[in-house]
Amino acid sequence: MTATMEIVLIGGMALVTYLIRYPVMSLVGRVQLPERFIQALKYVPVAVLTAIIAPAMLLPQGRLDLSLTNASLLGGIAAIGIAALTKNLLITIVGGLLIFFLLQALLV
Repeated sequence: MTATMEIVLIGGMALVTYLIRYPVMSLVGRVQLPERFIQALKYVPVAVLTAIIAPAMLLPQGRLDLSLTNASLLGGIAAIGIAALTKNLLITIVGGLLIFFLLQALLV
């Protein structure tokens, strides 16, 4: 694929993304949304992150692995615990990754 084709492809994807989202964003400022809908939107980031992270933790090699040798699962559980204790995003990320990499090195 040539560089020109790549630029056209990226530009086309950006245009499609913009055209899909613009009508909704333009209406949100003009239409009063129900309070329950606005409250429900607060859970979207958590739901999306869960949908991304859960398969990586539970299916590291493409199959369900709930064993104590699954460093991804143990690191994720540790990160959940760290988050509950500290309520600090940076400490949660660093702690979870440290535990994950340590377990991955020890379990291999």
